Amino acid sequence: MKESLSRGKKSIEVHIPINSIHLEGNLDIPEGARGIVVFVHGSGSSRHSPRNQYVAKEMQRGGLGTLLFDLLTVEEERVDMMTRHLRFDIDLLSKRLIDVTRWLLNRPDTKDLNIGYFGASTGAAAALMAAKEHADTVKAVVSRGGRPDLAETALMYVKAPTLLIVGGRDTQVIDMNQWALDRIVITEKELKIVPGATHLFEEPGTLEEVARLAGEWFKRYLSE
Repeated sequence: MKESLSRGKKSIEVHIPINSIHLEGNLDIPEGARGIVVFVHGSGSSRHSPRNQYVAKEMQRGGLGTLLFDLLTVEEERVDMMTRHLRFDIDLLSKRLIDVTRWLLNRPDTKDLNIGYFGASTGAAAALMAAKEHADTVKAVVSRGGRPDLAETALMYVKAPTLLIVGGRDTQVIDMNQWALDRIVITEKELKIVPGATHLFEEPGTLEEVARLAGEWFKRYLSE
């Protein structure tokens, strides 16, 4: 474990024990943080996703803690690069997230923080499935270009206020998100469409808008 402190922020490389495996992660906790956002990356990605890292840094600037971690082990990632089946195993991914959330709840430096999930692509489905299981713990969920429709069985039970962010040019995913939004029935929910953005939000200013929208949502529900 490597730990550093800069300007009152704790930055730690962590090895998260899940049954017989360990998942690698990066934990950052600004001084005075009241909430932490757990990033759940999408298909074929990892904690090194430049998009998620950018959003995480913006969260930290806003006073929120962040955890970026790999949902798969190195060996599992190697297999998935060939088969592409683990990235769509929502049950596996959500169980990993559920266990990682328990790990956070047992750490002295994170157990008192309000928890939110930021899911991308298939990670959004895993986030919603885990939010159902941790209904009394997870205070907010944000999806970026996500596939919340893959969490169909959990949607009607999700209690965490949920924000779905989709690019305006990502028309098929807009439809999937609207379908999922209609099935979230017992909490506050919203669909935000970023004009001109495609699926990966690579257009100038679009990822910045994602970070702004997500940051406002998390500050609203994790700072209480």
